[in-house]
Amino acid sequence: MINNVSNLSFLNFLLLPIFLAIIYAVAYRFRNKHYKKNHPWRKYFIPALTLKIFGAIFIGLVFSLYYGGGDTYYFFYHSQVINSAMDESFIKWVNLLFHIPPENSGEYFNYISQMEWYSDSASYTVASITAFISVFTLNTYINTAVIFAAISFTGIWALFRTFAKLYPHLLNSVAIAILFIPSVFVWGSGIFKDTICIFGLGWLTYGVFRFLIQKDFSIQNIALAVMSFWLIASVKMYILMGFIPALFMWVLFNYSQKIKNVQVRVTMKVLMISLSLAATVFFLQQFSSSLGNYSLDKIAETSRITRDWILYMSETDEGSGYDLGEFAPTVGGMLSKFPGAVNVTLFRPYIWESRKPIVLLSALEALLFLFITLKVLVVVGLKQVWSTIAKDPTIQFCLVFSIIFAFAVGISTYNFGALSRYKIPCMPFYAMAIILIYYKNMPLKKKLFRPIGI
Repeated sequence: MINNVSNLSFLNFLLLPIFLAIIYAVAYRFRNKHYKKNHPWRKYFIPALTLKIFGAIFIGLVFSLYYGGGDTYYFFYHSQVINSAMDESFIKWVNLLFHIPPENSGEYFNYISQMEWYSDSASYTVASITAFISVFTLNTYINTAVIFAAISFTGIWALFRTFAKLYPHLLNSVAIAILFIPSVFVWGSGIFKDTICIFGLGWLTYGVFRFLIQKDFSIQNIALAVMSFWLIASVKMYILMGFIPALFMWVLFNYSQKIKNVQVRVTMKVLMISLSLAATVFFLQQFSSSLGNYSLDKIAETSRITRDWILYMSETDEGSGYDLGEFAPTVGGMLSKFPGAVNVTLFRPYIWESRKPIVLLSALEALLFLFITLKVLVVVGLKQVWSTIAKDPTIQFCLVFSIIFAFAVGISTYNFGALSRYKIPCMPFYAMAIILIYYKNMPLKKKLFRPIGI
């Protein structure tokens, strides 16, 4: 049995400078090769990577020193159990790494019995990836987390490249929205499911953009998109509930914009929306078993059970729970809480709802998002905001995904601490939508927020 993985050994910090030196050596070489001194993206590369690495170390220390553990260390614990099989047999290690032995295997009982998440394929996928990486870090948590951050950075950088190519005149704003949102570079950097999902979303968006919009049909782009889809589906299938329809509409609307006849273009858009909705329903039906508690027929009941449990815990603990009010455990009842669920994901916790330091940080970020959203609505005007959304496929893509996802996590989480982590996949997309709405109607000199000084 392997114990106390949240108690970071001295070896973690002894090896950390070595791994940081390797990562930065590779990063600087890549930057200098691909982004020469006058390249507009160059100045963002190293600062964005540094924040990802900082996020991984920071959240690892918070979970170790403040919480005394947590799921990030539980993923790492499982990885250590997997890697301990290497002492007995390389073949056993490989089999455990790929989750081959059945749960009731007597030959692997000594290992499987130590892993509570062995039957949870999503969590075990994270543990397997962690196990493979930690072989190279001598099973040290901090260094494994740092490598997680560096790998995840490639995905978020791919997302930045996608929007930076579309909107080169908004480069600083795009960088802030994609690379420098605090919750994203903190919660999307350590040993978490969310880190893998951020990596996957970035490369999936980039790959689809390259081969469907820019018509780059290279094997590399297709392979990246397929790999990213598989990773997200393996770890958090429900993210694809909102992302795939939005992505589908984005691609089709980009092509429909080239139709000159207004009536034909409108008809095509209606048809595309109908096809997207049909594809979404088909997706939910086909993958209902993989979606588990987030499948269409279970999510309402899951939300109700989660709500009741959080409320019960809040009675005995000064926690971070929130309540959206009573609703029937049906899809209709759940949809009645749509505005509240979206609001809680994007704009809460409010400052006065913060009972813990880490929740206060989330509240400050949420307050900033609320302020910027209200500023755009007031300055641009509701009518013009709607008109801008209706005309721009990229804004539609960002909003459809971010709002559907915000609703899904808002209605099913009921805890501000967990919500600050679960919501990060949609935050860069929502930020991009707000930025685009603003600058489609305002001159560049009228700043939505101050540029970052890097």
